[in-house]
Amino acid sequence: MTKTTVPQNEADCKTLIEALGRLDASEIVRMCGEMLINALMSAEADAICGVPYGVKDPDNRMNSRNGYRHKPLETTAGTLALDIPKLRKGSYFPEWFCERTKRSDAALWAAVAEIYVNGVSTRKVDKVIKTLGIEGISSSQVSRLSSVLDEEVAAFRDRRLEGPFPFLWLDATYLKCRLAGRVVSVALFVATCVDAEGKRLIAGLSLYPQETYEAWREFLSGLKDRGLSGVVLTISDAHEGLKKAIGEVFSNSSWQRCRTHLSRDICAHIPKAHKSEVGRILDRVFTQDDPGITRNAYHSAIDELARISEKAANILEEAEDDALAYLAHPRELWKKIQSNNSQERLNLDIKRRTRVVGAFPSEASVIRLVGSLLQEIDLDWQSRAYIAKTRIEEAIESAADDVGYDASIITYVVEPPGLEAAA
Repeated sequence: MTKTTVPQNEADCKTLIEALGRLDASEIVRMCGEMLINALMSAEADAICGVPYGVKDPDNRMNSRNGYRHKPLETTAGTLALDIPKLRKGSYFPEWFCERTKRSDAALWAAVAEIYVNGVSTRKVDKVIKTLGIEGISSSQVSRLSSVLDEEVAAFRDRRLEGPFPFLWLDATYLKCRLAGRVVSVALFVATCVDAEGKRLIAGLSLYPQETYEAWREFLSGLKDRGLSGVVLTISDAHEGLKKAIGEVFSNSSWQRCRTHLSRDICAHIPKAHKSEVGRILDRVFTQDDPGITRNAYHSAIDELARISEKAANILEEAEDDALAYLAHPRELWKKIQSNNSQERLNLDIKRRTRVVGAFPSEASVIRLVGSLLQEIDLDWQSRAYIAKTRIEEAIESAADDVGYDASIITYVVEPPGLEAAA
């Protein structure tokens, strides 16, 4: 895509008019929109600097330019290539630009700024501060920015959930946080689910000192109070406190033990020289496409593991019902519901985004940044189906007799062509 710039003189205008004459209407709209937005941002940056770009006026100049930050903006007219001016002191970001992206950027900025204001920055954070243009920031500025973000995140976390949600994934990840002058690990609980439309969403997130039964029960009860219901299958690792809480709060749902976490538990009792072999044995179990063959492969895997480690074989044998719970659902869903891998990928996104902060200055800053990031991800997920509606219907109907689930509360519509195949 050719970069569109504002004409500076008569010759530039003539060239631009000739170029526009060769384009269709949509491309003209895109180019004009790109020029207009870039011109507006340049004017705003000039206002901050006190004098127009390129003008030498040391008496009135309050700041100066320092290049551009290039960002694409998706519009109905096409992708606009925007040049956001960078400043030597402080930072500039247009209030109206790309709210979904701005939210997590602003939350990251606020977290790093809070570290800076509290005087606990490290060399690593100092580098980030310079990159973000944070210079001379005050605690009141951080407070104002944080209060706006906190309101948005609170509304996202407390929003009403309109069920049913047949599939629920649960997991916890740990982040560093400064509490009472000490840096400690805190557990971030995240729940994702699929609704009756087959779309994924972030159902909830909360921070706790540790991953305990009491914490998980409080978290799950909060989800249920907000409307999360109709859960047919819950997917998680085998944390005892989490299992107990699931059984009490969502007593009508089945539980799927994540195959990835099960493999890790087994490999903890396997000599290093045999781990790749064990991985192949377990893969043969979970890649079958027939329930009977899968169970036979599972029993064969127990026998093969017994020759390597009796302890590992016992773990696999005891986990059979929970590890193969996915077999009760449509075959097309097995890959998506037999593990917590989608949640693991979400955790990696969280880690990548929070790594730059290191140790968060407060619990509120953790929720602010992670909540802002998950808001963006949730919005992106809502644009497409994760599971076809017909598969959701089949899963609910197959579970109705076993768990007393009322499948009549959902109204299904004709599925768009190709969606089933995509699922």
